Amino acid sequence: MAGRLGDLLVSNGLISPQQLEKALQDQKLSGTKLGSALVKLGYISEKNLVSFLSRHYGVPAIDLNEIQIDADAMKMIPADVIFKYQAIPIKRVGSTLRVAMSDPSNILAIDDIKFLAGCHVEVFVSTESAIKTAIERFYDPSSALNDIMSDMNEGETIDLLEDTEDIDVSELKQAVEDAPVVKLVNLILNEAINRTASDIHIEPYEKIFRVRLRVDGVLYEFMKPPMKLKNAITSRVKIMSRLDIAERRLPQDGRIKVKYGRDKEMDFRVSVLPTLFGEKVVMRLLDKSSLQLDMTKLGFEENPLLEFREAIHKPFGMVLVTGPTGSGKTTTLYSALTELNQISENISTAEDPVEYNLMGINQVQIHEEIGLSFANSLRSFLRQDPDIIMVGEIRDFETAEIAIKAALTGHLVLSTLHTNDAPSTISRLLNMGIEPFLVSSAVNLIVAQRLARKICESCKNVVQVSPQMLMNLGVSPEELPGFTCYKGAGCPRCNNTGYKGRVALYEVLPVREEIRELILQGASAGEIKKGAISLGMKTLRQAALQKLKEGVTTVDEVLKVTVED
Repeated sequence: MAGRLGDLLVSNGLISPQQLEKALQDQKLSGTKLGSALVKLGYISEKNLVSFLSRHYGVPAIDLNEIQIDADAMKMIPADVIFKYQAIPIKRVGSTLRVAMSDPSNILAIDDIKFLAGCHVEVFVSTESAIKTAIERFYDPSSALNDIMSDMNEGETIDLLEDTEDIDVSELKQAVEDAPVVKLVNLILNEAINRTASDIHIEPYEKIFRVRLRVDGVLYEFMKPPMKLKNAITSRVKIMSRLDIAERRLPQDGRIKVKYGRDKEMDFRVSVLPTLFGEKVVMRLLDKSSLQLDMTKLGFEENPLLEFREAIHKPFGMVLVTGPTGSGKTTTLYSALTELNQISENISTAEDPVEYNLMGINQVQIHEEIGLSFANSLRSFLRQDPDIIMVGEIRDFETAEIAIKAALTGHLVLSTLHTNDAPSTISRLLNMGIEPFLVSSAVNLIVAQRLARKICESCKNVVQVSPQMLMNLGVSPEELPGFTCYKGAGCPRCNNTGYKGRVALYEVLPVREEIRELILQGASAGEIKKGAISLGMKTLRQAALQKLKEGVTTVDEVLKVTVED
């Protein structure tokens, strides 16, 4: 459709060839449809695009804001198909189902809908934004919750569940298999996938029971199910994760694998924690299909990327990635391993937990409770003729010592630490008890990283920021004249947050001869940082300012994820 639509619009004089080329480039970067890219760039209005499609394909146009969508028609097509094709059933007339689409040339979508509905399909064309708004309006979580709750009767077994340790397990199993509970848990999982959430939090408190979703690093309240469903929902998740529903006093970890769409799979890493008012459940969404393993697309600037690649391609030594939990360290390490993954290399990893399965890499799941620790795994790796070793996290002196020795004896070692920036990683290793001469000899490069939210491209606007504010952030007076800041106004595409997606910020510190000298002299983290900056290192704040200048993120995000140098 993309090339055909573009050529048609050019031949009809609605856009220029140069505009088409620019839109195709934007489409590749954003992953949106060509029509959306043309509208976003301002080359054509949605109204004119719909009018053109209507005339060209001989399909009537329709304004979804002016019609009432029939709920019975919507129920004829599964939600995943509606989301996949962005096609919304409007009304059934006799043996014909009327469907609104933004791409009336998508024969595959029309055939699928015809097969699922079991009747003839009449296609109408509408704007992509109107279709998205209508879908979101119909699938509003609060209305879905009300529908589920209306299915429940007063005397259901779920009402009988009390906060006590003496619950009959068979009774509990019967309750969690009840249709409303199953529907409600499925709704939560579906909504998390549709909103591209990274985590689901199911939280019991004294007087409320709530579900929150973490989208682009920020938690939003999704729904407040009734308190009487607390145990049933938690137990349903535990059964799906193959956990012990009778054990409610100890933390448990499990995994759920679900299929959605036609051939997509999603893993949910489940953690259950007993709290004062019941068990809190946190689910981490692991979507292998969206895992970004191309290093050029992670957010690295050109020079830092060259330095990182140079370090990981050295035959031995250590590369450390640092940052807080959820800052994208695992993605950076996986992208490095993917680049290094050759037939000629023996790669072993020790992870807690293993987040994604990578073909050709020997991944070990750490189990501290049975004695399989990072240190023990590392010792075993060294007896397995390794070339490259990845240690999920260096937590103690023992692990650090073995990893350093492995790096000094002809192995490439990749690992992570929790530190605030790259220079303070040196101090952390020294504080663990590693000798300065070992640190200076073994470590090739340190990367500190953070994730900043990206401005939504659909509602991006220029905003005025005072020169003094920019200078306080670290912008030099010479850069001020050409510095334009942006912010998202909020739209249906970004759930009115103004942000869509995240970008990584990197601080890359190659351990060159000058840095080695500073380590051997016992220099502080501040002194190492000054030395690294003088050698050309870009700090996290400078990396954030670069993304601000490029219009990728906002002043608020710069202040939120980085500190002043």
